[in-house]
Amino acid sequence: MASIAALWAHSDRERLARWLPDALVLVPIGATEQHGPHLPTGTDALIAGEVTWRAAQQAAGRSTRPLLVTPTLELGASDHHLAFGGTLSLKPATLLAVLADVLGSIATQGGRRAVLVNGHGGNVGVCHAAAADAAVSLGIAVGHLDYWRLAGREDGVFVPGHAGEFETSLMQVLLPAGVGTPPPRSAAPALVAVDDVDVHTTALWASIDGYTDLPEKADEAAGQRRLDHVVEQMAKRFLDLAEAL
Repeated sequence: MASIAALWAHSDRERLARWLPDALVLVPIGATEQHGPHLPTGTDALIAGEVTWRAAQQAAGRSTRPLLVTPTLELGASDHHLAFGGTLSLKPATLLAVLADVLGSIATQGGRRAVLVNGHGGNVGVCHAAAADAAVSLGIAVGHLDYWRLAGREDGVFVPGHAGEFETSLMQVLLPAGVGTPPPRSAAPALVAVDDVDVHTTALWASIDGYTDLPEKADEAAGQRRLDHVVEQMAKRFLDLAEAL
């Protein structure tokens, strides 16, 4: 019973009722927003869902708990991308309410532990708040992780960015037909960087045309290595959480 990975949407109510009290429920969260002129608007949701399911399958044989993966939430807090077009966004308060309802549904049906697996930078603060609130209001254990933080470092520094070389390389693996050719840049655009401070500015997004670094340097082989590494690291986190929660 414990050594399974299952998709919530592919499971019937009887099996879910049996699994939920002991399960680790994984909730992928993405966004539908512009990703430059070269990537699909569903990039964040696709990556979040894929890495979560692949990691759950990889961890299942060693897990002490069933791993249940909910449908991916495909809308996120993306107001900062609306000006570019191609974006469907929830206000942060709306996303917080949606996550509260999803976690509440899990708890009402017997679930005691969940993990929010986030694929979009604009969701980070909301996911943190939703997890903390659910722990208090529902009495369940909720973890939150941002998949890109598991990507590791290259040349000492690794900043995945938005629709840049990192995400483009992953999409070359996951949905190659959806990857276009970005306009070449002579150099990576400068970003606001202050140690230990997260800076938010719409003027910055406008100045870099809504995407970071040099996506034209993306390489499918590098994308496969990164995908494999993220999945491996996420599977390890799921196993640790299955023991800890």
